[in-house]
Amino acid sequence: MKKTNIKKIAWIGNTFFRTGMDKLGYKTIHIPIRGQQVFTWDEIVEKTESIPDMVVYADRSIAPPLAGVENFPCLTVFYCIDTHIHSWYPLYAQGFDICLVSLKDHLERFAHRLPHSKLLWFPPVVMDNDVPLAMKKEWDLLFVGKVDPDLTPERMKFLDEVAKHVPGLHITQGEYRKLFPKAKVVLNIAERGDLNFRVFEALACGSCLLTPHIDHGLSDIFSDGVHLTTYKANNVADLVRKLEILLANKELREKIATQGNALIESSHRIINRAETLQDTILSMDVDVAIAARLEAAPLIRKNFMKTIYLHWAEAVSDPELKQKYLISSKN
Repeated sequence: MKKTNIKKIAWIGNTFFRTGMDKLGYKTIHIPIRGQQVFTWDEIVEKTESIPDMVVYADRSIAPPLAGVENFPCLTVFYCIDTHIHSWYPLYAQGFDICLVSLKDHLERFAHRLPHSKLLWFPPVVMDNDVPLAMKKEWDLLFVGKVDPDLTPERMKFLDEVAKHVPGLHITQGEYRKLFPKAKVVLNIAERGDLNFRVFEALACGSCLLTPHIDHGLSDIFSDGVHLTTYKANNVADLVRKLEILLANKELREKIATQGNALIESSHRIINRAETLQDTILSMDVDVAIAARLEAAPLIRKNFMKTIYLHWAEAVSDPELKQKYLISSKN
């Protein structure tokens, strides 16, 4: 296998598949983000107490946390999750060397400067402690998540309608790992039409999942009726029809749950995502990629980054963060 000089990784934001990189032999140094923070290259070096060979920003769904990233003298990676929320992500991503995009149908939005070889579909990953637990089934249908008339009005309206037809519906919040095993069927809702983490988490926990049919690669990974069961999005009648079939056949539920879990175990664990990123790194000439970005940095800033930096310099209230964005828009 081709070798890489990358050894130390400054990992900023959510952890996601960070431990997988450690298992592959890299040394990751986690820099958590508390509230809204913005890091310059010098601050990253200070926090890692070394010069990292690679910087990874794993999406925290906040304002840009890396200032002047187009000038960083190492390989840079953006693991981008919330493209369905933040329209500026595709522009910000142009300042990185590699971009990992969770929602497949949004990939083309990122293809301004980044070549397709450095722009990867990167579906959600499940944690190592998302595992099946043998527990007594207490509910026919379970939804775990926030249901609030102000924060999630459409979700609340939909679940209220489902409850009229499904007396065995249980809605709660809490640690899903200990709740999913208590349900015959786990319900997922994708209000924004995104392939969300809950699909992967439920299957990793060994649950029989009932989830809306959506885009973003759901059918590329999972087969309806094999790994999970889908219903027409926002269609209560179709949901109830599919649920009745599942509740009437325990053997079918267990078979689908087992097959869904097996797929997660074979392809969607932390180590699988880490190996995908490593394969991408090994396939490229890292030094050439970094040099090309640094040479193009003034143009990248002019065409993509400057607008973002100036916007957030105006949007944030912290004077220190404002200054970092303003400096980055010029340098």
